[in-house]
Amino acid sequence: MRVSVYRRAHFNAAHRLHNPDWSAEKNKEVFGLCNNDNYHGHNYELEVKLTGEVNPDTGYVYDMGQLAELIKTEVEARFDHKNLNLDTVEFMTLIPSAEHISYVIYEILRAKIDNSYDLSIKLWETPRNYVKYPA
Repeated sequence: MRVSVYRRAHFNAAHRLHNPDWSAEKNKEVFGLCNNDNYHGHNYELEVKLTGEVNPDTGYVYDMGQLAELIKTEVEARFDHKNLNLDTVEFMTLIPSAEHISYVIYEILRAKIDNSYDLSIKLWETPRNYVKYPA
């Protein structure tokens, strides 16, 4: 029997949407307020979904305590209260849009979670806007 389990998490981070290959005018035109020279922040809400077979010995798809600890050490500790553009290796050359952040989180967790589990990431940048990877 395949079942999906979900874990939610939260982190706060600042970023600036800016393409260094574009002029200042084009960056302002495309990214608007999100191109603020002094950055801006979000209270990100994260949902990690794992789908897999229920282990008959435990009744679990995945140990939720282990998943919580993995998210805490690999995502929250890495991104919480950071300037994504300046403080993280992942976004030194990658625009830290919600789309890219969700992809990066997926890749971080995918490397730690066995491929027998389907993994997906939902990331809310605001209460009304979220992205999902893979789509």
